[in-house]
Amino acid sequence: QVQLVESGGGSVQPGGSLRLSCAASGIIFSRYAMGWYRQAPGKQRELVAAIPSGGSTKYADSVKGRFTISRDNAKNTVYLQMNSLKPEDTAVYYCNAERRGRGEGYWGQGTQVTVSL
Repeated sequence: QVQLVESGGGSVQPGGSLRLSCAASGIIFSRYAMGWYRQAPGKQRELVAAIPSGGSTKYADSVKGRFTISRDNAKNTVYLQMNSLKPEDTAVYYCNAERRGRGEGYWGQGTQVTVSL
């Protein structure tokens, strides 16, 4: 059974930091591109950051310079370091694993990030 389990969400004040983790099981992790998406109430899910195996990272313009995606294939885990958080970053953050060109993709259950005064 494939599982993607996110952790690290919570509430933080503007300017604060959080580090999200996503632990994957049931897949050969190194063969998958990993990504973080987010969805705020009433809005569509959007790509925040992605990190293919052996490829360059990709970020949404809204988070460039503030967020950093990384992966540890030995731990089957992808991370999202979020700094200088803004209220507009408030959303449920989802981990995604994708085997590109193979029609294989998986989602985690999501973790809530709330940035407010």
